[in-house]
Amino acid sequence: MTRDISVLIVDDHPVVRDGLRGMFASAPGFAVLGEASNGVEAVERAAALDPDVILMDLRMPGGGGVDAIRELTRARARAKVLVLTTYDTDSDTLPAIEAGATGYLLKDAPRDELFTAVRAAAEGRTVLSPAVASRLVSAVRAPGAPGNESLSAREREVLALVARGTSNREIARELFISEATVKTHLTHLYAKLGVKDRAAAVATAYQRGILG
Repeated sequence: MTRDISVLIVDDHPVVRDGLRGMFASAPGFAVLGEASNGVEAVERAAALDPDVILMDLRMPGGGGVDAIRELTRARARAKVLVLTTYDTDSDTLPAIEAGATGYLLKDAPRDELFTAVRAAAEGRTVLSPAVASRLVSAVRAPGAPGNESLSAREREVLALVARGTSNREIARELFISEATVKTHLTHLYAKLGVKDRAAAVATAYQRGILG
């Protein structure tokens, strides 16, 4: 029997926390371990509860989400952070992704999309809505900077599957290649795009029109 995905909810609005807790409580496969009302509390609660996924708001009095994500990344926390916020501006999205967030969704996302995103995040897969990814203008490198080499056809195939939240194992199965080959393609496309991880690769690819 599959273990429930444990979740920590971080938001400064009690009504939002109650709504999310009720939503996950009514869905099979999830267990809400606790709540936090700001980033500082989120780091403390994450250390104490060790959740699989942290649903993280960004703008909160007493400690913002980006600082909390940085601290969790620095502490090598096991939890994956899925940003769930109202804000999709460049000044919000890029710092959160660079800080180490696994994904970024807006609060108006349908509940099924949220559940799918949490499951994907728990598996370490990137979750970026195209609307959010396309706003990461700051991730674009200037002409002549690293990342302007063209991607090969196979690298584009791998990138498209990454954007759909597909794991390395699933990509290998779909393209009939080994997982080691998938990792090699990812390494090459990261270098060409001038990024360090899956989330940034997807965001940059949407912005440059490689995806979407």
